[in-house]
Amino acid sequence: MASFQRRRNHHNRSLRFLVPVISAISGTILILFALLSFLAPSPVDVNHFRRNRHLSNGEDDSTEISFHVPRGGGRSNRDLWRSTSSKFFYGCSNSSNKFARADAVTQPNRYLMIATSGGLNQQRTGITDAVVASRILNATLVVPSLDQKSFWKDASKFSEIFDTNWFISFLSKDVKVIKELPKKGGGKALSPYTMRVPRKCSERCYQMRVLPVLLKRHVVRLTKFDYRLANRLDSELQKLRCRVNYHALKFTNSIQEMGKTLVERMRMRSRHYIALHLRFEPDMLAFSGCYYGGGEKERKELGAIRRRWKTLHISNPDKERRHGKCPLTPEEVGLMLRALGYGSDVHIYVASGDVYGGEETLAPLKALFPNFHSKETVVSKEELAPFSGFSSRMAALDFMVCDESDVFVTNNNGNMAKMLAGRRRYFGHKPTIRPNAKKLYRLFLERRNMTWEAFSSKVRTYQRGFMGEPKEVRPGRGEFHENPSTCICEDSEAKANADLTHQTNVKAEDATRKDVEAVDDQSLEEEPEWTDPDDDDEDQRGSQDKSQLKGTNMEYDYISSDEPELEEMLSD
Repeated sequence: MASFQRRRNHHNRSLRFLVPVISAISGTILILFALLSFLAPSPVDVNHFRRNRHLSNGEDDSTEISFHVPRGGGRSNRDLWRSTSSKFFYGCSNSSNKFARADAVTQPNRYLMIATSGGLNQQRTGITDAVVASRILNATLVVPSLDQKSFWKDASKFSEIFDTNWFISFLSKDVKVIKELPKKGGGKALSPYTMRVPRKCSERCYQMRVLPVLLKRHVVRLTKFDYRLANRLDSELQKLRCRVNYHALKFTNSIQEMGKTLVERMRMRSRHYIALHLRFEPDMLAFSGCYYGGGEKERKELGAIRRRWKTLHISNPDKERRHGKCPLTPEEVGLMLRALGYGSDVHIYVASGDVYGGEETLAPLKALFPNFHSKETVVSKEELAPFSGFSSRMAALDFMVCDESDVFVTNNNGNMAKMLAGRRRYFGHKPTIRPNAKKLYRLFLERRNMTWEAFSSKVRTYQRGFMGEPKEVRPGRGEFHENPSTCICEDSEAKANADLTHQTNVKAEDATRKDVEAVDDQSLEEEPEWTDPDDDDEDQRGSQDKSQLKGTNMEYDYISSDEPELEEMLSD
């Protein structure tokens, strides 16, 4: 009994000791919970932060459910893979009988040399214009030197990109071209006089500025030769431009063979494919001065790149975007294509450098179009090895795949976009989609506030005149390289016959429809054409509005800078 009492007293003393300890621990836990509850954001605050993140990218989280992007492209009242009426237009760049042969006009002891500038396609404009400048000066052209010191840093020579012999022989009737300067009597090469002409130098400008020097020095070397020739010239000189660009400039056999391999392998994957030239590299975005919702990290990274150039002014990102100067993001390109009718089963070949943000930036585009390809995925690393160390050769491969694509799309208005737009017009008006960035800008910002149907309808409306259709750009508008109107002819008789047949078919269809409606009083649903719900019917629009729909007004103006070196980054 005494032993039991001792154990009971010991147990009570233990309980009296544990109670304060347990109370202290419980109190401490309660205090910690209270602190956590005070410091942690409420559920409303979390939603607020998430909503602000969406709003920083122009999205409204509250209406996100209504904006559901379909996997399919939906119905379309146009052929997605072919331009309307393209069969009635064709490239025509042959010279007339009035255009004298080169051997009749080329003067002795007149040699023109040029040093091109920028990336491959910017240099292509210089090469094309150099031939025309030689013709204006009645001079012999020395095969152009490619830019090996610019931003692109490619050591390739002209003969490593283009077929030199073909270039010389094809142009032999128009301009005399030689591979190198002749030697003097003592075996020394002639010494060129180096100078530079202003941008958009006219025919008279060359005759006044360059010809006197050429007559005195015999050899003139023009540097930074890009866009150094006027946009508007005599029609015979414009046709010469086309002969150079579309016929004389042919890639070397090795580039052509690899380009054909890339195209064939894309065709093995799908009957049709889209080629997308995606300019979204860090340097490109830094130069553009645009902002893409990446917060302080983006501002710091792009700002550091911007500081490399002292003359680059601090731009207003909102103003640049309003004016259509900002390249579309990969996601925006994907949404535009889906709105135009291209479904998730479409195969896309992407020509691009290192995209800013990497896979995270590309993820929305890949989600919309899972069949996503590039040079690196279509052919092996070993097959690309002869080209991979040279930016111009890699650009040439992309150029070929984009040129052969059923539909070409770009998110910018750089030189590759311009050169391909003009080339595709010349060779049959293959669909070439360039974003109407000035109009699409606001639409992308407000897309979370509308249904997909409303969004896609507006995209189709805004893209009228930006799809590569015949006559969508008035002759003389834009750069000649992107709109070679002088070199495009129309088979008016065939078109008139086709229009007459179409009208007859329409009348027959109307008569058939009336017969059907007489039997069955149900109205037939037809998909409306690309109309904006906010606009009135086409018949109620004024003639000015109609002309704006048919012409582009060139809202994708060329991005330029006062510092030519900076333009090299935007060139291709």
